[in-house]
Amino acid sequence: MTTKPRTPSAPMALQGGSAPAAALPSSALAFARTEYHERLAAVRASMEAQGLEALVISDPSNMAWLTGYDGWSFYVHQAVVVGLKADPLWWGRGMDAAGARRTVWMSHDHIFGYEDWLVQNPEAHPMTVLAELMTDWGHGQAAVGVELDNYYYSAAAHRALTEGLPEAEISDATGLVNWCRAVKSPAEIAYMRRAGEIVTEMHRVIAEVAEPGMQKNALVAEILKAGALGTRGAWGDYPAIVPMTPSGMDATAPHLTWDGAPIPRGVPTFFEIAGCHRRYHCPQSRTLFFGEPPKKYRQAEEALMAATAAVMGAARPGALCEDLARAFSSTLERYGFRKESRTGYSVGLSYPPDWGERTMSLRAGDTTELQPGMVFHFMPGLWLDDGGIELTETMLITEVSAEYLANTPPGLVVKP
Repeated sequence: MTTKPRTPSAPMALQGGSAPAAALPSSALAFARTEYHERLAAVRASMEAQGLEALVISDPSNMAWLTGYDGWSFYVHQAVVVGLKADPLWWGRGMDAAGARRTVWMSHDHIFGYEDWLVQNPEAHPMTVLAELMTDWGHGQAAVGVELDNYYYSAAAHRALTEGLPEAEISDATGLVNWCRAVKSPAEIAYMRRAGEIVTEMHRVIAEVAEPGMQKNALVAEILKAGALGTRGAWGDYPAIVPMTPSGMDATAPHLTWDGAPIPRGVPTFFEIAGCHRRYHCPQSRTLFFGEPPKKYRQAEEALMAATAAVMGAARPGALCEDLARAFSSTLERYGFRKESRTGYSVGLSYPPDWGERTMSLRAGDTTELQPGMVFHFMPGLWLDDGGIELTETMLITEVSAEYLANTPPGLVVKP
């Protein structure tokens, strides 16, 4: 028997915290409150530049960056609402409001949860309740930005929010917060350095324990264990992407994961993985051979290493993203190789399904100027007719040049 859903109403569906307005989160914030306030000021400046009075943020990475919220709840509808004056509002599933009270910097009277009968209900949508909340907070006739091209904001969500705010002017603000995140603070860079130490340890474990015939899933278990254990007191968080570990012909494709097959000799197996600490990522790839690699893979290694050196020579404040892509491509072509896809992209804080920030790309046509504090996953990789080779790095733009955030030895990993 199906129970007909109730009509949502703000007093019934919203579950604000009962704690005093001055209550603080029970978990330690990842950053100083002053840093969150600085981030909020940057977002508001961008909002005003785009003529927005309110912003609905559904990307969990952007939610965390602005408020500190950290939970595996992005499979249901949730959001942070930012206006031009008051502190942001956290809104999500009622049971997840407890997690918000544990992790965000705002007072508990800025946390709201909707009732559980709205979860995955085809006859009603939670965004109707969010529209009521926004109206109550003075955004019913506002110029409202939404993250229209985002994994977590569905077509149905947009329709429900638009219908619930008929007097608002709703426009696309995809990437507004993402671009505010482009230059990392010293505290963020410190977390990414810890993630770099973790991924270095993960690759050390691969080189140490991998053996011919070892089942791929058994090796992945060791990789995940090393990632979770972390290093030197820096605990490992879960990465936004699972380990990519293809061998042989599977390695002609860049994004295949693992199975239970034995790791073979004489063909490449590449490992695209990331260390993660407090949701900050340091991706890095290496390619493993059991036995001497075929000549063309040694040639590919030489080409990629030369192209990598060219990029590191070009990477400095004031250079453009496309300058790095040009340095990479022109060097690679001199060695007889060609890579059609982009050479890298911005990384930092993220949640599944992607550790990229969806802003800058190292490719032709991207004229974004590099600034100190920007961080990229630099992607020297080639996918050939019988396998692939990846030797990637996470690269920080410094005051004068660039540096890697991990210390894994360069080049192919070769074992007898």
